[in-house]
Amino acid sequence: MKITRNFEQPGHSVAVGRNAMAATSHPAATLTAVEILKAGGNAMDAAVAACAMQSVVESGSTGIGGDCFALFAPQGSDRIVAYNGSGRAPVAASAACLKQMGVTEIGRCSPHAVTIPGAIDAWTRLVADHGRMSMKDILAPAIQTAREGYILSPRVVADISLQIEVLSADPLAKMTFLHNGSAPEAGMIQYQPLLADALQAIADEGRDAFYKGAIADDMLERLQEAGGLHTKDDFVQAHGEYVTPITTNYGGWTVHECPPNGQGVIALMILKIIERLKPKQDPLNIDNLHVEVEATRLAYAARDAYLADPAQTQSAAEFLLSDELADRLAEQIDMNKAADVQSALQSVEHSDTVYISVVDKDRNAVSFINSIFHPYGTGIMSKKYGVLMHNRGQSFSLTEGHPNMLSPGKRPMHTIIPGMVSKAGRTVMSFGVMGGHYQAMGHAHFLSKIIDHGLDVQQAIELPRLFPLPGTSTIEMEGRLRQLHEAEFTRRGFVVQPPKGPIGGAQAVWIDWERGVLYGGSDHRKDGFALGY
Repeated sequence: MKITRNFEQPGHSVAVGRNAMAATSHPAATLTAVEILKAGGNAMDAAVAACAMQSVVESGSTGIGGDCFALFAPQGSDRIVAYNGSGRAPVAASAACLKQMGVTEIGRCSPHAVTIPGAIDAWTRLVADHGRMSMKDILAPAIQTAREGYILSPRVVADISLQIEVLSADPLAKMTFLHNGSAPEAGMIQYQPLLADALQAIADEGRDAFYKGAIADDMLERLQEAGGLHTKDDFVQAHGEYVTPITTNYGGWTVHECPPNGQGVIALMILKIIERLKPKQDPLNIDNLHVEVEATRLAYAARDAYLADPAQTQSAAEFLLSDELADRLAEQIDMNKAADVQSALQSVEHSDTVYISVVDKDRNAVSFINSIFHPYGTGIMSKKYGVLMHNRGQSFSLTEGHPNMLSPGKRPMHTIIPGMVSKAGRTVMSFGVMGGHYQAMGHAHFLSKIIDHGLDVQQAIELPRLFPLPGTSTIEMEGRLRQLHEAEFTRRGFVVQPPKGPIGGAQAVWIDWERGVLYGGSDHRKDGFALGY
């Protein structure tokens, strides 16, 4: 990775460090990670501490009421460990049951959109197996911040301003996140004492406080009050699992992703298609972007047809990663016009998540992602412990026979995906891209810019983005790209429109083994930064 920069242009330099590096989307989370590292914690301890902090200060993006996936490279080896901390549907829930209840679509704010949250299971298991510190020490900064208050940053306020209707529907969420029923201003101070109590209970009693104790009872009472089918046994039986990462080779580098039910396999699919069409030198060349768009549209159509929980549906990963499929899809790309791609998913929006990358002095590397899906999830908040619950179950299909059809105890198709890159037996980069459905394309776009075009991690993150809405010929395109290419994309048969907000976010840490140096990047579309020492 070549480090260069034009200092006359906006932006900032890639972060550098020798001992350790953390990159998150919120300043308080990055500082928390670095403080944990300096106190003797390792990369896993720091990632969980940072995520807990973001559950407080960036509650619209993540929380203990959400799900988590992680990749861990012990001492920077390529023997990467993967954990799937996504939650399952209640045992009483099924597509047939909802239809009998008159539910034909799982709404965003519906209790049926809430699967059993998997984040706390993942945090406690990963720290027990791979961390050094106690959960008491790891959660202490987040507990203190939730109780004593935190300053609202600009991006957090912007996110709240778009969710007033959702937050107003729940009395506790309204009281917690809004100011006199309206969006607060940046610089105001917010408090979450109930969440502090929840985190303290987890620190004192472990995961049982969340899945078997008073927090579970509190969540269950609120969900049942809203009409949910959840039972105490659903929480007691909740568990994540270690899984085997899936990989592909791209340009001589090995890219690692979590297997389905996450969409990491779709990121690898897109890379395989792009590689067959030889990217040109300029990273923003119209033909490069055309190939990325068409590869994404084709891969997402396959995602929406086949991707599901492999525990209940035959895994499609082998088929989706086959060279034969990549060849066939690449051949469908016409550089002069948009392909006729049909998809089951007709409408999506970018959703909020937090992604955290940490590498420590022993070169343990953690790629960590935690989400409540849409900003502020369902907006449903438990009354005693202030747990804000996700809406991940909205990704289920209610179509009979669909691989991703809602079934008892099933995990929905998931958009959140941590990533890693290795070469010659060593991990060289921990990375991730936020933004709901965008993430698979975001991984491929980011990696192509580094591997094919030689950009450093910060430069690759700062490039303007575009995203074709699955199942349509519409491309959401950030302003800089619209100025460059809107007319030509329109001529090729696409419909170009501005996104509702900045597309996604990203963090990455690159390990330079030869020099013993770490390079970190963090997205200007969020409030955070990368920091090394």
